[in-house]
Amino acid sequence: MTLRRETIRADLLLLVASAIWGVAFVAQQDAAKSLDAVSILSIRFLMGAAILAPVIIVRRTRKVNMPSPSALLWSGGLFAGLAMLLAAYLQQRGIESTTASSAGFITGLYVLFVPLIGLMLGQRVGWSAWLGVTLATVGLYLLSVTAEFHMSRGDLLVLGCAVIWAIHVLIIGRYAPRCDPIELAAVQFLVTGVVAAIFMMSRGLPEWSHISSAWMSLTYLGALAVGVAFTLQVVGQRTAPPTHAAILLSMESPFAAIAGALLIAERLSSREYLGCALMLAGILVSQLLSSNSAKNIAETKA
Repeated sequence: MTLRRETIRADLLLLVASAIWGVAFVAQQDAAKSLDAVSILSIRFLMGAAILAPVIIVRRTRKVNMPSPSALLWSGGLFAGLAMLLAAYLQQRGIESTTASSAGFITGLYVLFVPLIGLMLGQRVGWSAWLGVTLATVGLYLLSVTAEFHMSRGDLLVLGCAVIWAIHVLIIGRYAPRCDPIELAAVQFLVTGVVAAIFMMSRGLPEWSHISSAWMSLTYLGALAVGVAFTLQVVGQRTAPPTHAAILLSMESPFAAIAGALLIAERLSSREYLGCALMLAGILVSQLLSSNSAKNIAETKA
């Protein structure tokens, strides 16, 4: 497979993942009507791990020379899983008191937090990143802050979730090229699901009637949003150029707005739509304009 074909394949995988995640915001809102956040996380991530288990077994059966799971795989899965747990919990709690569209656009800010966190780690951050942050901040203000300068608790929680998702992206970017992507995805799902299950059981198991009433949303969240989409993210990040990956993953924001409008007749005000547009512009400007400078920095280091 040529480099161009690999790039196109990775881009398509990431685009599919972002579309699945966009619709997942609506499913999260629906599941929250019947279950608490910890129960939803436990069920969906254990389901995702269970879906990948037979895939891993078949792959290891067919590929005799596959190496045994390494300490790198387990450490990467542990760190990614714990970051995923915190980010998903904040997102789930936040979406209980905000709209799917708002949650989608605020979550998309994680692609802007990546270079900012990199700055704290000693990495260079170009002017395009700061321009993107400025546009996104103005957009966030228009979308989430009222005339009384009040931001809803749900939007604040989702904003915190975006910061943790940025850390998660950095972790995956570090470990995905050095580990088997399917197994790395499975380990992080298992870590997230088991830890969430421990918290769930300490508070008492949810009633079966509550689970059954939300089975469609839980199936979507577990099988597609976790089992498929997060796995596609890990696979895609192995070969996709950073700019392409960041842009395509951020497309979950407009997908969330489209899903909210089509599935639950969610409508935003003109001020809120303007805020969404500025946030998306900030994300795209930051990533598109940074491509040349990032390339120059890489060449200088080489």
